Amino acid sequence: MSTASSIGRVALVTGGSGGIGQAVVERLVEDGLSVAVHYSGNRAKADALVAKIATAGGSAIAVGGDVADEHAMLAAFDQVEAAFGGIDVVVNTAGIMVLAPITSLNLADLDRMHRTNIRGTFVVSQQAARRVRAGGAIVNFSTTVTRTSFPSYGAYAASKAAVEAMTLVLARELRGKDITVNAVAPGPTATALFLDGKDEQTIQALSKAAPLERLGTPDDIAETVAFLAGPARWVNGQVIFVNGGLA
Repeated sequence: MSTASSIGRVALVTGGSGGIGQAVVERLVEDGLSVAVHYSGNRAKADALVAKIATAGGSAIAVGGDVADEHAMLAAFDQVEAAFGGIDVVVNTAGIMVLAPITSLNLADLDRMHRTNIRGTFVVSQQAARRVRAGGAIVNFSTTVTRTSFPSYGAYAASKAAVEAMTLVLARELRGKDITVNAVAPGPTATALFLDGKDEQTIQALSKAAPLERLGTPDDIAETVAFLAGPARWVNGQVIFVNGGLA
């Protein structure tokens, strides 16, 4: 439900046209925020989400750009501020995942994950630290695999461990600014990013791994993001594991 404190607040969600990103966008709009839906390659999908929000009476725009390109992100933040007057919440859901054992991972894939997951998060966090208004929040994305250490996730987990490190440092660097900085670490979640390349047996095994015996949903993750983006003013410098008790 919308609250008085959320009216007039503005969020930028990177990867906002993706599975978890879209759920986050829709949840923040439900809370009364104006939202910038960021996309990298699929403008049509972002535009469709913006149109859906507008039809339902919400406020949203689409902004594009490579999250690892500091000039593109500078322009994206400028666009959001020009449209809505400022930024209160930045959520970094943009990321890529390539799975392979460390012994056989193509190093080009390692570099791609490093560019998007580490450099991209750093670039967006840097802009967010400069732009987010007092009372705001920065929410980055890690993964539960930093704890479970599943085989074939070595490079991906390493990139997300870096995200955790920069998140916790930034929270402390923003002392006195009244801006919280946290990371959400989902467990197995039913999105295309997770499901692609996995056979049914693997999916079923992972769906039973958590005590709640199901995969997470994008809405499960979005609920936690909304908490961190809004009422959770005393949660800061933390990694929140959202995984049904898996780890």
